[in-house]
Amino acid sequence: MEGTLDEGFLRISFDDINTARTLFGPREENIKYLRKHFNIRASVRGNNLTITGDKKDVEKTNMVIRELQERIKKGHSVAPDDIDQVIFAITNKKQEVSFGQILIPPTRKIITPRSKNQEEYIEAIKKHDIVVAIGPAGTGKTYLAMAMALNFYYTREVSRIVLTRPAIEAGEKLGFLPGSMYEKVNPYLRPLYDALYDMVEFDKASKLIERGVIEIAPLAFMRGRTLNDAFIILDEAQNTLSDQMKMFLTRLGFSSKTVITGDVTQIDLSDKRLSGLVEIQKILKGIRGIKFVYFSERDVVRHPLVKKIIKAYETKKVKQEHEHSERKR
Repeated sequence: MEGTLDEGFLRISFDDINTARTLFGPREENIKYLRKHFNIRASVRGNNLTITGDKKDVEKTNMVIRELQERIKKGHSVAPDDIDQVIFAITNKKQEVSFGQILIPPTRKIITPRSKNQEEYIEAIKKHDIVVAIGPAGTGKTYLAMAMALNFYYTREVSRIVLTRPAIEAGEKLGFLPGSMYEKVNPYLRPLYDALYDMVEFDKASKLIERGVIEIAPLAFMRGRTLNDAFIILDEAQNTLSDQMKMFLTRLGFSSKTVITGDVTQIDLSDKRLSGLVEIQKILKGIRGIKFVYFSERDVVRHPLVKKIIKAYETKKVKQEHEHSERKR
């Protein structure tokens, strides 16, 4: 690729017509997409691309194009999602955000922690390779983990996102449910989809899933894999058995992050003592690189009544434990 860059003017000639076609996209859609981000005008003739406009925008466009060309050299295709990722990495890394806030490109949505524990959770994910978040529903465990996963992807700290959870719910067995395996497990993964679609436009998120950048699968599908350069979230981990938790933890590969979330008061296993999430609190305690973050009803960000409901159940549990200990005497 040869290029001439002057003030407000850029002309690039590509040596390889296939590289040019991949970069430009069908009907020059990728170039049109760049015009939505930058104050530029662009024209394509054969292998040549000419861009004019605001000096700073032309310079940024040049940086984006060169980065996209490097991706093409490595055998990757170029789609709007790739352009979003590159633009964010080049132009928005220094965008001002307050302590603990999470920026979600390309929507520029900012997720703000609403409690001290949520701030601690976000910082733990930044600093540790494995983070275990335990607490009641509505405390943002899964939502904030998803936000961090998207941020890590768009800042190019990971190349993919893997979302998983055990397909155990209220004692139902998959074999008795109608439909294919995907149709059987899809309802269990719905909360992960909901968090994703709340932060990224439906079409963009769907394309990321179609291309395998975001993978959503039941925990059983993780067996035998090694997940490198990935951000991995295990949701509803209280419903994992000991062997399942061990299997999942050993999937961690190089340059990867793992976040495990769960609520130990909502275990659907027949024997709650078998929960892998309960077990790892003792087994993994004190290991460097692993951080446990605990939430309480004070961190709940749903309807105010949810806090009161959680508190009522906790009071009932304490009372039952006290009565049980009294009967043993």
